[in-house]
Amino acid sequence: MKQRIFMYLFVFSVLLIIFQYVNSKRVFEDMDTKLTSYKEQFEKYKDSVLVLQNEVLEVSHFNFERNEDAISYFEKDGYKVDELIPLIKDQLYALNEKKGEHPVIPYVSSEGRKMLINTVKLLNHKWIIADFSDGEYWGEIFLRYYVNEDKTVDFELSESFLYPFD
Repeated sequence: MKQRIFMYLFVFSVLLIIFQYVNSKRVFEDMDTKLTSYKEQFEKYKDSVLVLQNEVLEVSHFNFERNEDAISYFEKDGYKVDELIPLIKDQLYALNEKKGEHPVIPYVSSEGRKMLINTVKLLNHKWIIADFSDGEYWGEIFLRYYVNEDKTVDFELSESFLYPFD
């Protein structure tokens, strides 16, 4: 009788060990599959990040804040660039508030509207590109700018473009 109990316990233990082994193997294989999938996704995302970083570097090439020569141009005259950039943009946006037609935009607005500068990007220490619109027509302008000693900014239109209206 004692032998049968030990025999049943032994068989039960063997069955329990086999069950644990099969279950653990299945869990391990599932985790391994997931890990492989995550590694593939990681590589894919890593490549995507590299592509995006290259695109950002390419797009930011003509960017005043990343142009050391343009920054040093103003710093040698004693300007603080982090204060100068908002000053230039604010003075250009302030031209939107002038009465009548915009002094920099060479196009007449549609009836009852006014051409306004929407977005400004400083390219370097001399050039700005901006887009404008009156809600119906829109375009872009290319400006030269000069910072005077009294911290006023003069703008000179170099080129302009009005998108065709469909």
